[in-house]
Amino acid sequence: MSVTTVVVDELAERRIKYHEADVVVVGAGVFGCAVAYALAEQGRSVILLERWMKEPNRIVGELMQPGGVNSLRKLGLGHCIEDIDSMPCHGFNVFFYGNDIRMPYPRIAGLLGPDGKVNGSTNGSKAELPRPEGRSFHHGRFITHLRRACLKHPNISVFETEVISTVKGEHNPEILGVETRTTNATTGEKEPDCFFGQLTIIADGYASRFRKQFIKQTPIVRSKFYALELIDCQLPSPGYGHVIIGASSPVLLYQIGTHETRALVDVPEKLPEASTANGGVRGYMAKVVLPALPESVQPSFRAALEKDSKIPQSMPNSWLPPSKQAIPGLIILGDAMNMRHPLTGGGMTVALNDVVILRDLLAPDKIPDLGDTAAVGKAMATFHWRRKQLTSIINVLAMALYNLFAAQNEELAKLKRGCFAYFERGIVNEPMGMLGGLIPDPLVLAYHFFSVAFLAIWLDWKATGLWKLPLLLWNAFWILWTASRVFLPVMYRELLV
Repeated sequence: MSVTTVVVDELAERRIKYHEADVVVVGAGVFGCAVAYALAEQGRSVILLERWMKEPNRIVGELMQPGGVNSLRKLGLGHCIEDIDSMPCHGFNVFFYGNDIRMPYPRIAGLLGPDGKVNGSTNGSKAELPRPEGRSFHHGRFITHLRRACLKHPNISVFETEVISTVKGEHNPEILGVETRTTNATTGEKEPDCFFGQLTIIADGYASRFRKQFIKQTPIVRSKFYALELIDCQLPSPGYGHVIIGASSPVLLYQIGTHETRALVDVPEKLPEASTANGGVRGYMAKVVLPALPESVQPSFRAALEKDSKIPQSMPNSWLPPSKQAIPGLIILGDAMNMRHPLTGGGMTVALNDVVILRDLLAPDKIPDLGDTAAVGKAMATFHWRRKQLTSIINVLAMALYNLFAAQNEELAKLKRGCFAYFERGIVNEPMGMLGGLIPDPLVLAYHFFSVAFLAIWLDWKATGLWKLPLLLWNAFWILWTASRVFLPVMYRELLV
């Protein structure tokens, strides 16, 4: 028996018998599984804790942009989106009150293919590069595959237990691990338990138990996504995500299996069309959303809506700006720390990109001992700023596009028309590259957003009449003011704080 095997066995025994490891990860979702696997691949001893190991049933986390797929492959987890009936996503088809434009992802060199090889690394022009591809799937199937990868890893021990609090040191504020309640298989009763690590990573999702305790920011919720599963839906552009702008708020459609298509209907808070007097959410879907959908989609949408009389499953759409990490022995990441509106499907791309950055910063050759809280703290300060290069784009784009597509006033409606006209002019490569998590340059986002604003001003001038100069200048001021109010506060909070 080799020395390496003995060490691995000893570490496994410490995890199983004494509940001690280098790292304790709370939450076996996308981020939790990915970070546990990434650190275990570096030789760290990892304990992964999950309250419920059965396959989850969620309506978000089903569309992964190409940037997320690339990060997943960097982590050695690319196989987790295979053999789950996942569907390719080549871009988006945006419908604007009956008109539509199809926008594919741009060709980008340097991405990993399914075989693990980098495209464009040997030869060929840009035209020869394959187009990037996102994936959409049933969320639960993907999570199950991630968990299986962790269960098979010799450096990871997985426990089904409910984490209820952190364990602090007696003489300092350092977090030493977590307290849990584990169900006794014999009695069925929950019994107290503890798990200890040099570093504890909290990734317990959007409804985090620990966020209020360690993060000052609270999520801002302005709407909910209500979900239907459409069977054998005839999408206008198979292999593309669809954004429908025509109802009071946007609708998102994408195929998640051979026969299943997810429909996500955004319903803002206190939307009059979804009031009880108008039939609630189901009434809004039937009276407002259904007529606004492409004709080929309407039969399957109607069938899914009429399948039963229940209110469809829903999830809150939240914005939670990122926070700096300065708690000795503890890191809070994933949706517990940073969220954006899921309209653009950027959540998993952000999570997996964060794991890649964190893995590199915490590598054993840089920080041999994760108990070195000063070194980990310095790494997390670097992490906070380094991640912004990509995540600020995805987060700002998600919030800005939602504000435009769910426009509730005249200036926002003008910006919405300008946005679609911008795409109609064929300016889609860089916007789709940013949406797909492929272009990490915040200045590119600022350029395109205000280009849309100036195009909206020009369209407004043409519609109003160029001879009405005072009115045109007034309208131009309000359009620019509205664009700045939509873009700059979110950009400041995501990029500069």
